[in-house]
Amino acid sequence: MNKKITKTFSFNGQEIIFETGHIGFRADSALTIRQGETVLMIFVTASDKPSELDYFPLGITYFEKDYAAGIISGSRYIKRERRPSDENIVKGREIDRALRPLFPEGFKNEVNVVINVMAYDGINDPVDLGITGASLALMLSSVPFEGPVSGITIGMDEKGELKVNPSLEELKTSSLDASFGVNEVGITMLEVGANIVKEEEMSKAFELAYKEGQKLIGWQKEIAKELGKEKMQFEPFKPGKVLVKKIEEKYAKEIEYALFNDDDRRSMLREIEAKAVEEIRTEKGFEEESPFLIVEAVNKVAKKITRHSMLKEKKRLSNRAMDEVRVLDVEAGVLPRVHGSALFSRGITQVMSVATLGSVRLVQTLEGLEGEESKRYIHHYNGPRYSLGEAGRFEFYPGNREIGHGAMAEKALLPVIPPMDEFPYAIRVVSEILSQSGSSSQAATCGSSLALMDAGVPIKAPVGGIAIGLVTGETQDEFQLVTDMQDVEDFYGDMDFKVMGTMEGITAIQMDNKLNGVKVEILQKALIEAKKGREVVLEAMIKIIAEPRNNLSKYAPKVEIVKINPAKIGELIGPGGKNIKKMAEILGDGVDINIEDTGDVFVTTSDTELMAKAVQMIKAVVEEAEVGKVYEGTIDRIENYGAFVDVSPAISGLIHVSEMADGFVKDPNAIVKLGQKVRAKVIRIDEQGKVSMTLKGIDQVSKAESDRA
Repeated sequence: MNKKITKTFSFNGQEIIFETGHIGFRADSALTIRQGETVLMIFVTASDKPSELDYFPLGITYFEKDYAAGIISGSRYIKRERRPSDENIVKGREIDRALRPLFPEGFKNEVNVVINVMAYDGINDPVDLGITGASLALMLSSVPFEGPVSGITIGMDEKGELKVNPSLEELKTSSLDASFGVNEVGITMLEVGANIVKEEEMSKAFELAYKEGQKLIGWQKEIAKELGKEKMQFEPFKPGKVLVKKIEEKYAKEIEYALFNDDDRRSMLREIEAKAVEEIRTEKGFEEESPFLIVEAVNKVAKKITRHSMLKEKKRLSNRAMDEVRVLDVEAGVLPRVHGSALFSRGITQVMSVATLGSVRLVQTLEGLEGEESKRYIHHYNGPRYSLGEAGRFEFYPGNREIGHGAMAEKALLPVIPPMDEFPYAIRVVSEILSQSGSSSQAATCGSSLALMDAGVPIKAPVGGIAIGLVTGETQDEFQLVTDMQDVEDFYGDMDFKVMGTMEGITAIQMDNKLNGVKVEILQKALIEAKKGREVVLEAMIKIIAEPRNNLSKYAPKVEIVKINPAKIGELIGPGGKNIKKMAEILGDGVDINIEDTGDVFVTTSDTELMAKAVQMIKAVVEEAEVGKVYEGTIDRIENYGAFVDVSPAISGLIHVSEMADGFVKDPNAIVKLGQKVRAKVIRIDEQGKVSMTLKGIDQVSKAESDRA
């Protein structure tokens, strides 16, 4: 206790510093890991008894502390860190997916891994460090863990060259942001955002990540060999071979028949499970068998049949070809009044996506270690119980899975969303999952793309997505990829490889797997199959709506940008907001005015008359006089040397007596009267900004008077 041990490793031109023995004395293992000035503190704890849950209760908590970046929350009322943000949850899921496949089958003891970001330098990614650090913490603990695994990010610069662990600043201009979990076998986790990157380039990124990850793996093994605890002994909580053999003898044919029944598969398997629980325990030697393990044994047999059929007989449960996409049904513009909508179905996986446009004032403000950031395009995914055919309490708040799926589809569309100066709107898409039977997240991606085009959002190209599944034999040398996998193929398979993109390239990838790492060669072949499947999906989408509609919905707000001199922003707002508040009172709730530091003033309204009025009011406050331009104004003051004309709050000028008429003018009052409307041209603006105007040669019949005549 209280004996600090430090180990340093040079990686990618920087030092990674690991320390343990000086913190978290009661945790199973505790350490700090540092790169640059980014520091993580990681703790592992585990129960000494197996859980009775029907899944492995691994809890990964990733938490970015505000103080890590020298930040105090911007909330007026709550300064304590609250529940992890959506962004923290997405990052925690990446770490979870990198680690989860590496625990032994049947280990059911509850394990908690807590990753706290304690200091952040804005350069080094805490997620990569979190994967490596959590792996090392598990290697040092008594928890049985089949690691190590390392976190690697691959970026791509403007020249198209791949870069290992680019800084977060470099990632802002990178066309690739690919986060990997890497072990000795291959890739355990993959999360990619890409700006329409070709499959060939992505394939090279896989190879580079695997190669670089091996360096950190060797370092972890050395430390674990020296400092690691003895691993706890456990009795695998899984059905024994005798029980599985008994289930196979009695129910294999019934299970196989149920598996190949696409319509009633789930209910038929549940009936077999219930029957097996009732019957098996009446047989000699099986009287004390756990109902849970009997059900697990049925699943074992079902898994064996499914995998044998796909791997050996090249036959899928749906009787589709291995590279065949389910029947697609695509509709756009399915809801009235909303700004854009679409219904996308692939087999019985179905989603309705709805797009809403709003003022730029409605962009989402996020608080994170980078400070406040705005999020203009937002995608939310809702997957209620009824979409799975399940009863139960309706949850009004999204779970981690929904947050993760929503973020993934959002990432897939970001590269095609038009920039603010081309399309000055906040954009929100909600994907309501109506029915799930495999890869609803990819359906949400397709639905979002369709809804945006239906709303008239000028996206660069439609984006589609497809999921590739995998089954392997005794080794990964024998494998079978399946396109557009269903839920049962996911449940009994080894991998869920989701690829999203346009016809031209990839915009996002996410991989979950159950193997101890997937070989790079398999993933490279999966990229090829995903491209074929994605093209089939995109072709079906394009037949319904090939490009964004020419016009926005009549119910969508319209936006006009008034560009003003940034130095005039203060004048537009007025002292204490006087001017902008007065505009709001006159225009009412139907108009939203948002002023950016760049001098762009966004006026949003559905009323064309109010739009024109708002633009006129803004220009009246900030418009600068132009030499040669004719303005209509009011005579505000008369002196013996001339008259002052008031055009707007921002423009006024002097009409000297010499500029009132062609001849000599002795008395300005003979030409103009106080309060008179006149048309005058700007002839000069001096260095102090004083405006000189003339009445010479100007038709004094106003447009309004001309129209009345």
